[in-house]
Amino acid sequence: MRRIRYLSLLPLLLVPALSHAGVQLVVDGVDDPLKTAVIAGVSLSQYASRDVSEAQIHRLYERADSEVGNALRPYGYYDAHATGKLEHVGKDWRISLHVVPGDPVKVTSVDIQLDSAAAALKPIRSAKRGVEKLKGQQLDDAAYDSARDALNNALTANGYLDAKLTLRRVEVNRGEHSAAIHLAWDVGRRYRYGEVSFEGSQFQPPFLDRYVPFKPGDYFDQNQLLTLQQALNGADYFSAVNVIPEVDKAKDGVVDIHVQLAPAKRRIYSAGLFVGTDTGVGVRGGVGYRWINRYGHKWTNDIVLAQRLKTVSSQYTIPLTGDNQRSLNFGVNYRDANTVTSQSRTLEFVANESELWHEWVRTVGVHALTGTFSVGKRPDEPESTPGVEHGRSTLIYAEGSLSRKVADNLDFVRRGWSLNFDVRSTASDLFSTARFSEITASGKWIRSFWRTNRLILRGDVGHVWTSDFQALPPQLRFFAGGDQSIRGYTYQAVGPQNGYGRVIGGNSLAIASATVEHYFTPRWGIATFVDAGNAFNGTNVHPKIGTGIGVRWRSPVGMIRLDVGTPINDAQHRGVELHLVIGPDL
Repeated sequence: MRRIRYLSLLPLLLVPALSHAGVQLVVDGVDDPLKTAVIAGVSLSQYASRDVSEAQIHRLYERADSEVGNALRPYGYYDAHATGKLEHVGKDWRISLHVVPGDPVKVTSVDIQLDSAAAALKPIRSAKRGVEKLKGQQLDDAAYDSARDALNNALTANGYLDAKLTLRRVEVNRGEHSAAIHLAWDVGRRYRYGEVSFEGSQFQPPFLDRYVPFKPGDYFDQNQLLTLQQALNGADYFSAVNVIPEVDKAKDGVVDIHVQLAPAKRRIYSAGLFVGTDTGVGVRGGVGYRWINRYGHKWTNDIVLAQRLKTVSSQYTIPLTGDNQRSLNFGVNYRDANTVTSQSRTLEFVANESELWHEWVRTVGVHALTGTFSVGKRPDEPESTPGVEHGRSTLIYAEGSLSRKVADNLDFVRRGWSLNFDVRSTASDLFSTARFSEITASGKWIRSFWRTNRLILRGDVGHVWTSDFQALPPQLRFFAGGDQSIRGYTYQAVGPQNGYGRVIGGNSLAIASATVEHYFTPRWGIATFVDAGNAFNGTNVHPKIGTGIGVRWRSPVGMIRLDVGTPINDAQHRGVELHLVIGPDL
């Protein structure tokens, strides 16, 4: 190897020809990932824990220069070389390689030959841009392979099942340190869906057609097959779902879809202990029927008994025909809630229709709510305490909602968001204690950064218009404070006050929150947060601010969040509040 010089040759000649020793390899001149590539690419590294003779070490040493060049070529370095030093240290050989990578090769042109109809499809067009973006960048075999394969996969995923890569060539001009990429595909025909068949279901095929997001004759789209799989899993009827496109049996550009299913247990029971800073210690239990009959009707019943919350609820669901997963839902809920600012006992009847609408869940229905409540009453205070407002109301109102959730992984979201919009209104004073109209909106946005960190942004807004605010029960008023509001304040402890200094809730709400999480292991992390906002009347926002730190644990039962928050610059509220939440990110 002409660039490598030998040192201390006399001691080497004194070593017997049949002696054995290990290799100590030291590489400098480059950092990772190039350094790792060099170490993996030179044969010398294979003898770190193996015996090697003097003759072998010299042969390996001579090959090191060319091996360094080969190791760095996939990273765009075509002129890389190494100078070295060979020493005998004790029983081992010590080889030092100084790597000079040279100037990198850059991509100067990208030529892609693709059928114009295929290239016009959005997913394929996006993948094609991914290859074109390599122009001007340093040539990197892994990035090139990934972009090329992504375009090839996009063709297959969008119905071009016979697509063949007919030309793939990268021309490198070492003198000019430039590279030209040439790719061409023969895409063939675009396949369409045929018939969808179901195997192993407890229902008749017409019922399952409601989950199929395409019709025979539509163009094949792999994302729609994933949507079908997710819809069947989400229906909670089946323990196993396998969606199989029968590509090998395709004829005349038509692919039939076969779905293999296995029924889940028909009846499910649930029970457990829980603790929450808003509810206290409690137990919950329930029994549900995943399906009651061959029409797929569902029935669920739940009970919660906690220190500050007691609920009993029952819901009956009737799936409807159609391809948008429509269903009729009927429910009854009894709720006994006791917060630091209010008590309420209400009975609610609900009837609504829900369906998928442009990837959103749309719900329209009617609520009938009746009960008694006390606002401004702290726990354990007598009902006659001055400043406590008592009420009894019956409200019949319409409600409509839109919600959508997008996430890369619902167990631990690295990229995702959710939005919820709700509108409620009484038609008139008929059958209702007071007229009101209310609108609320909430959202959450999650992004990971630097691999071990997450940024979580959250916001809530709302307003209620009413002819008699005092007739509204606590759940239709706005309060702030708590683990899903402003941390550092007790649940529903913040809002407008009456003349006695009692919090009675407001007609408006505005909350904003930012949390940064850092995970130092795959399961454990820490967090810091700032929450701001208030419940208020009119435009008197006067935002409250809470900040603090927390611990995150991705436990076997889901994400557990433990936060300690404190108010900022608030003369009425001081100290710290502990907030515990168990549940998904979105």
